[in-house]
Amino acid sequence: MGSVYRARDLHFPNVIKLVAVKEMINQAPDPLVRQTIVSNFEREANILATLSHPAIPRIYDYFSLDNRSYLVLEFIGGHDLEVIISQTEGFLPEEQVLAWAIELCDVMSFLHNHKPDPIIFRDLKPSNVMINQHNHVILIDFGIAKVFQSGQKGTMIGTEGYSPPEQYRGEASVQADIYALGASLHHIVTKRDPRLEPPFSFNERPVRKINPNVSAELESVINIALQYTPSDRFKSVEDFKQALIAAGRKTGLLNRINVGPSVIVQGNDIKPLWVFKCEDEIRGTPAYHNGSLFVGCYDNNLYALDAAEGKFQWKYATDGGVVSRPAVFEESLFFGSEDKLVHAVNMRSGKVVWTYATDGRVRSSPRIADGHVFVGSDDRMLHAINLATGRRAWTVDAGGEVRSTPFVTPDLIYFGAESGDFICANFNGNIKWRFKAKRSLTSSPWVYKDTVFVSSVDNHLYALDAKSGWAVWRFRMDKPSISSPAVADDMVFVGCSDAHIYAVDARSSKEIWRFKTEHQVNGSPVLYKDALYCGSIDGNLYCIEYKTGRMRWKFNTKGPITGTPVVYDDIIYVGSNDHLVYALLA
Repeated sequence: MGSVYRARDLHFPNVIKLVAVKEMINQAPDPLVRQTIVSNFEREANILATLSHPAIPRIYDYFSLDNRSYLVLEFIGGHDLEVIISQTEGFLPEEQVLAWAIELCDVMSFLHNHKPDPIIFRDLKPSNVMINQHNHVILIDFGIAKVFQSGQKGTMIGTEGYSPPEQYRGEASVQADIYALGASLHHIVTKRDPRLEPPFSFNERPVRKINPNVSAELESVINIALQYTPSDRFKSVEDFKQALIAAGRKTGLLNRINVGPSVIVQGNDIKPLWVFKCEDEIRGTPAYHNGSLFVGCYDNNLYALDAAEGKFQWKYATDGGVVSRPAVFEESLFFGSEDKLVHAVNMRSGKVVWTYATDGRVRSSPRIADGHVFVGSDDRMLHAINLATGRRAWTVDAGGEVRSTPFVTPDLIYFGAESGDFICANFNGNIKWRFKAKRSLTSSPWVYKDTVFVSSVDNHLYALDAKSGWAVWRFRMDKPSISSPAVADDMVFVGCSDAHIYAVDARSSKEIWRFKTEHQVNGSPVLYKDALYCGSIDGNLYCIEYKTGRMRWKFNTKGPITGTPVVYDDIIYVGSNDHLVYALLA
């Protein structure tokens, strides 16, 4: 019916962006058959357009030309599993098959739980599973995938050998995909192609009789999936996945596998790349720059660490605890301390460049713009400090302690105060507008599409018009929030002392999801790729799929996490009140 081409997207003339172009040639003489072919192709485009998952290719375009139709898809480098099976000498290692199987369960579970209607793939087999360059699975060819409607029958579609008995009767369900996944795993571990065998004869070809290297635990899981009667199989793909994880845990293989970024493997311990011990609590947020990590501590020091290995480089002593996140400009670091000073330090040597005195503790983190350092203080002022000399340019009286980190746009500065005032000022220190919340604003604001988002101790997340300060909407939480919001894809994410992390629609203030932790969330979320990372007073760092609110994993420290994690080049850096800095794989 067609071909798939590797192509270059010429909308990006200065870079090489590869895509896959799937071509369907419609040569059927029967008009009804022609229309069915086109409808199936359009269904694939429509299904892919609604899906967002690391193991599903993204769709970029769909169009028709004469009797041909085209899909433009994300290009996936690698080989399909059927090719890998045929080219592998001997049998594939069980731990590798286990990792792929868990990833396949994860993406199939995503499809089966799709809203508003589940999607049944209907044609799972090794040739429809790509293994990409990072050795993770990508599900391809959604040509016969179908939105599931209970009790509905249709034409028998699928691949002989992989399809279960009921699919031959036109019935497609969750259990049909479970059977096809079991049949695919049987093929992978035995290298016996079910298309060349009598249908439904897997019980005549026991896995361990063909490949004695496979554990009895994995064989048992595959056998359950391949039961002739649908009700005898796993009730859901999630149950299938948990059975695979249990088999991996029992055989000891679970700790040796590397699953894809979307997969939750409960009980699979997350191990830090390194840890570094300070002398007191780490309450603030680290900063990364040029291979070094800079983090303040309540032992009155700012530490510089090698980000790759966590080795000590230098430390700079102040006379107070450091919760301020350092800002970096050229060769210097700028941060505040509870010693009432803003410090400028050479980032290579840790030697002081200048200090600037305020009349209160400096817990705000600085921002750098237009040749100045902008930072708040407990003296109720926002300070603008000359970057080169360390001298005061101007101050703005906020009416209360300024612990909020300012958000700086090309011409305006936004920040909150403990008085409940939220202020917009220009670069001359003149106030453009002021908004009054009912209680303090410790949260640091985020400006997105002419809207300012900031949370308050009055239990609200506010959306304010960036030009006028008028409230666009208010979202009520169950308790106060000092967490700073993060924004992506028209979604606002914020933590709260009611022990939840919220995702809110940035336009309508409608709650999209909420995730419950085991204690209040004073730290702030950070977004990286398709995940949200946020710490909690319960001592856990949570990795959450930000579009769905589903947890992928959590990592437990021995103390509350009050700062914001930093993610750079697939590594998460976070400090804890247990005195440790952790580096973890994202």
